[in-house]
Amino acid sequence: MSGKLYVVGTPIGNLEDITYRAVRILSEVDFICAEDTRVTVKLLNHFEIKKPLLSYHEHSAAHVSDNIIERLQNGESCAVVTDAGMPCISDPGEDLVRMCRDLDIPVEAVPGPTAMATAAAVCGIPASRFAFEGFLSVTKKQRFAHLKAVAQDTHTLIFYEAPHKLRTTLEDMLKYFGDRRISICRELTKIHEEVMRTTLSEAISYYETNSPRGEYVLVVEGAGEDNSEKDYTLEDAVKLAKELTEKGIKLTDACKEAASVTGIKKNDIYSALM
Repeated sequence: MSGKLYVVGTPIGNLEDITYRAVRILSEVDFICAEDTRVTVKLLNHFEIKKPLLSYHEHSAAHVSDNIIERLQNGESCAVVTDAGMPCISDPGEDLVRMCRDLDIPVEAVPGPTAMATAAAVCGIPASRFAFEGFLSVTKKQRFAHLKAVAQDTHTLIFYEAPHKLRTTLEDMLKYFGDRRISICRELTKIHEEVMRTTLSEAISYYETNSPRGEYVLVVEGAGEDNSEKDYTLEDAVKLAKELTEKGIKLTDACKEAASVTGIKKNDIYSALM
């Protein structure tokens, strides 16, 4: 008889947010799969839980997944956790759940905190309908394609971002979304929790003199009447193309991307730049 995979939510910052059930399940399973065992062992030590830990993350080799599946099929039980929050959302645990479902291995959720829902609740921007977009790609082409794809989405948009990429992300959002309202949620549930409701342009100005610190959840207002597509001028298109080239994009690609965003002909943008 197969064992069971438990998908266990853990605190996103404040250890008091763990549930009684999560503590019990973590104490009862045969082993625990963790994104970073160094982080998880601190949580387990706090609650005096002693269980074998197995590192499972996006760079894990295929044999690690196979080993977990084999142990589950042999009747062992396993809890999968992430560093903070609910695992298997924007997280490698998603693949493990899919494999278990494909093989009819029981999967049970043990709900816990999630940063996106916490941010949506306290951001001060309407979030009864929102789209969770996770992390933007570090690859410029994929990053710009992602922003372009959601630019006209009327849902509130929720992103995760690391401090070292925050300024660039805000600048890119301003280019693709226009100057929308944004709620910047930092270090949720921790001592230095901060929720700043502002606009994209004001946020960029703020972080020119204030260094980003901690982990961020960005809640961006969806497209609406005030955020509909604007009429771009050739000057707007040329400015955008220049900014893209400054980020390392080839001139021809920058003109193409600027044309896609603004509706101005690529050749006109290119000629204006030469």
